[in-house]
Amino acid sequence: MFAAYAARLDARDPLSALEWGERPEPEPAPDWVRVDVRATALNHHDLWSLRGVGLAEKQLPMILGCDAAGVDEDGNEVVVHAVVGDPHWRGDETLDPRRSLLSERHPGTFAQQVAVPRANLLPKPASLSFEEAACLPTSWLTAYRMLFTQSGLRPGDTVLVQGAGGGVSTALVVLGKAAGLRVWVTGRDEAKRTRAVDKLGADAAFESGARLPERVDAVMETVGEATWSHSLKSLRPGGTLVCSGATTGPNPPAELNRIFYLGLRVVGSTMGTRDELAALLRLCDQSGVRPVIDRVLPLSQVKDGLAAMADGDLFGKVVFTVQS
Repeated sequence: MFAAYAARLDARDPLSALEWGERPEPEPAPDWVRVDVRATALNHHDLWSLRGVGLAEKQLPMILGCDAAGVDEDGNEVVVHAVVGDPHWRGDETLDPRRSLLSERHPGTFAQQVAVPRANLLPKPASLSFEEAACLPTSWLTAYRMLFTQSGLRPGDTVLVQGAGGGVSTALVVLGKAAGLRVWVTGRDEAKRTRAVDKLGADAAFESGARLPERVDAVMETVGEATWSHSLKSLRPGGTLVCSGATTGPNPPAELNRIFYLGLRVVGSTMGTRDELAALLRLCDQSGVRPVIDRVLPLSQVKDGLAAMADGDLFGKVVFTVQS
């Protein structure tokens, strides 16, 4: 089958580690099933994998990709939940110490077929296209959990989203507005700030690091070192910072004095559960909310999509279509 995979690891030139071509079809383990992939979406996780973050040499070659929508062995249209945990674990699978994502220990979704645990399949709503559904299991699920499970926000509250244009940040804006929040965004790129307001419905957009008109109830943080101090300074006393990533570095000054003096909450958030993905699918189906898609490419152009992500030349998700 055709697939795109990490053939080696290269921290400095990750695109050079990418190859595509024929790979063996998956052989499902007991209680696993094959899915014919119709669409799959790109995430920063794929770029980090090529750099060797979370992927070991002994796992190579590894088919990339976490997200997929397709057709299962019984002909059902399905969405794949990307978190693979210990089958004996009970409770929130994001807390399972043995969990992984597709493309870390098990071949991922940048292929004509993927094998996954049967329990990881959810019905695809008929109202969603394969391309739209493929955007949801990683970045959109991450945003859903940040907003609705971890933040404590209520309709009418103000939330600041650090960074305009990426998959998680665009999801945070769209979902936040659907939930009745006042949504502010920051970004270095003026065009992306404008699009966040005009196209996504953000209430205001500011340059990165700008002083805000007032302090906010919560900050959604995926950037890391470059924005951490601004995030803390932007919170009202008792506010919450939800962190699900650190693309500019994981070790900013902690500013513990600010955290304890103002009673701030710092909450980590990783991906989401199967139940949260089911709730996200229902939300999109019933409300008309749709993922923001920057571009749709055939999987054979996977390198072009990764190059655009590496350059920051995106507003929303890159989706790859897969021919059976």
